[in-house]
Amino acid sequence: MDNRLIFEKSDSGITANYVKKPEIGLKEPKEILPANYLRNDLELPSLGELEVVRHYTNLSKRNFSLDTNFYPLGSCTMKYNPKINEELSSLEGFLNLHPYQNEECLQGALELIYNLEALLCEITGMSRFSFQASSGAQGELTGMLMVRKYHKVMKNKKRKVIIPDSSHGTNPATSSMCGYETVVIESNKDGLIDLDKLNKAVDSETAAIMLTNPNTLGLFEENILEVAKIIHKNGGLLYYDGANFNPLLGITNPQLMGFDVIHLNLHKTFSTPHGCGGPGAGAVGVIDKLSGFLPAPVIDKKKDKFYFNYKIEHSIGKVRAFHGNFSVLVRAYAYLLRLGREGLVRVAQNATLNANYIREKLKNDYNLASSKPSMHEVVFSCTKQKEKGASALDIAKRLIDYGMHPPTMYFPLIVKEALMVEPTETESRKTLDYFIESMLKINKEIDENKEILHNAPSTTAVKRVDEVRAARNPNLRWTKEK
Repeated sequence: MDNRLIFEKSDSGITANYVKKPEIGLKEPKEILPANYLRNDLELPSLGELEVVRHYTNLSKRNFSLDTNFYPLGSCTMKYNPKINEELSSLEGFLNLHPYQNEECLQGALELIYNLEALLCEITGMSRFSFQASSGAQGELTGMLMVRKYHKVMKNKKRKVIIPDSSHGTNPATSSMCGYETVVIESNKDGLIDLDKLNKAVDSETAAIMLTNPNTLGLFEENILEVAKIIHKNGGLLYYDGANFNPLLGITNPQLMGFDVIHLNLHKTFSTPHGCGGPGAGAVGVIDKLSGFLPAPVIDKKKDKFYFNYKIEHSIGKVRAFHGNFSVLVRAYAYLLRLGREGLVRVAQNATLNANYIREKLKNDYNLASSKPSMHEVVFSCTKQKEKGASALDIAKRLIDYGMHPPTMYFPLIVKEALMVEPTETESRKTLDYFIESMLKINKEIDENKEILHNAPSTTAVKRVDEVRAARNPNLRWTKEK
């Protein structure tokens, strides 16, 4: 209806409902607050209440979410969040807790965390978990801080971390933040870790290897046991980035692969809210020999009472305030209980089936990044389309006009013109067929009228923008009138 900014809708002298000064001796706001807190100094727009409500309601309708459209964002596992989990996390007994209450008043919450830890230990093969980290990236940092502390306590002289070239960008960043030199290992022709190059790179100064399995090409690292053998033989540890854990649920686990420390994105694999910086949760799990390095406290049980245990011998300390995003833990726990053992296996199977269904339907029109079967996601290389004048970016933008969020673009970096598609297990065949049909139509459009792609999206309030310029020099159209 009206695409103007709220500042442009402002009409001098119009305000929303104003509560009159109470007749009990209280002062006016301007008598209490500093001048710079008042409307005139803040230059807030002037609108009536109804106009404000309509403005923000209409903006909310433009939000792209899993509740409205297909969201095949590769490596991010944007699956549907069951509404029953939202209801349970909003129960008054959970919602109104404060982490600094006495333990006696928190027994139900502590029991939930304790039980969630037990379930995740069974699923992953780890011995203990910490739920303090607010995201996967912070979970990575927590895990690698434990790796560093472990080597320090053991008096191991370690200075470098091995990272495959298909890794998530947070992996080398985390390694550097922990003071390590990052050593990149190139993938072989199949998109897997090159064992010969790994053998040459690993030595007594190797602290750890950080990797994802399945990797970011959606492929299972079939030589993972040999990788573990190489790292452990040189006194290093294996760190597992849990971003792609979804297709392994109930099938195998990181401990069987030889991993020593892992993080799981509860907001990915276990279907809790995801996006916009939170609320997330990067649950960090360790094998027994690293349990003494976890952030303090952990939840333990003595007789029938649950309590915060701060007595962790080599703890790296707290990594955030309080004890993690508790409402996310409630959702994850409800998700696990509702699915059970058999349900988790079906999650892994259906996630893999859906990705391979898309792969088979599109492989003749879009080049595959690898000839090996996919796990939970499939990576296409749009080089054939690029030669005809349409880039991966053009294709992604055009998908918006078909009512879908674009897949991950230009990642992993080792694939030219990459589109990484992850449908997750929650999408129906009907949705997958619509995505496939749209991708095939877009491929035909390149031959018939590629300008449609160059100008896409055409159905949104904001059309194609220069993204670099928009990020560096945003123009919000509103300027202060002199």
